[in-house]
Amino acid sequence: MDYQNHITVVNPQAKFKEVKLIEPSEHHFLIMAAEVDNRTFPFPIGSSKKKKRLLHTAKELCRELVQLDEVVDAAVFKARLIPPGRGQYIKEHAEEVHIANYDVVVLIEQNSLLQNTQLNKKIEALKTQMKEVSKHTYFQEATNLKRIGPVDHSKQGVFLFNFFYGDQLNQTIGVWHFTAGWFMQETNLDNSTVLLPNDQEASDYTIINHCRWNSMKDILPALIFKGSFKSYVLDNFYANKVGAMPILYELA
Repeated sequence: MDYQNHITVVNPQAKFKEVKLIEPSEHHFLIMAAEVDNRTFPFPIGSSKKKKRLLHTAKELCRELVQLDEVVDAAVFKARLIPPGRGQYIKEHAEEVHIANYDVVVLIEQNSLLQNTQLNKKIEALKTQMKEVSKHTYFQEATNLKRIGPVDHSKQGVFLFNFFYGDQLNQTIGVWHFTAGWFMQETNLDNSTVLLPNDQEASDYTIINHCRWNSMKDILPALIFKGSFKSYVLDNFYANKVGAMPILYELA
């Protein structure tokens, strides 16, 4: 897809790197997200007992899953911070979209659909537990639409799940493509996996971007102190009727 045919560009005088992509993964992804301890602060303070129990169950399941040939990776994340990045479009459409405040996310990557009946039952049991202890949950199977590089879950870091809500899919993909170069240039981002929910009608979000930095100092200063984050990234989101809901996580 030629993204330039689908987006409106504002501040065209700003020049940033063209994003460099590799071939998308052909793997299957399952995203399970939950709002357990819904805080009014932009960062979580402590964890409730129910959240600790949920994280324990999720980590035990993921340890079992990665032993299977079909499963490439399975990781559990807990929220650290809601960074700058929720733009005006989200504020204007708050009644139409569920604002992402997920403090627990499980991401399972498979090279083929899971055939293990017992573990499939455990996945369904985890979903049930998430629903029981959470204010809101989000479950979606997804495919990889765009990729800068694979996201390394083998070591701790700062992990982004950015939940995009867009008026049109092509515009949302296009504006992600157009602005991704800013993150490569200004934060030295070298990995990203853009996930497309399989059931667009049932999904709260149009796409979900997942990536990783080594530490907060790699990403936060750019979001806070670089004016081009608003004038180049957020303003282009708004011009294309796209809202982002970024949350930063660590491995649980």
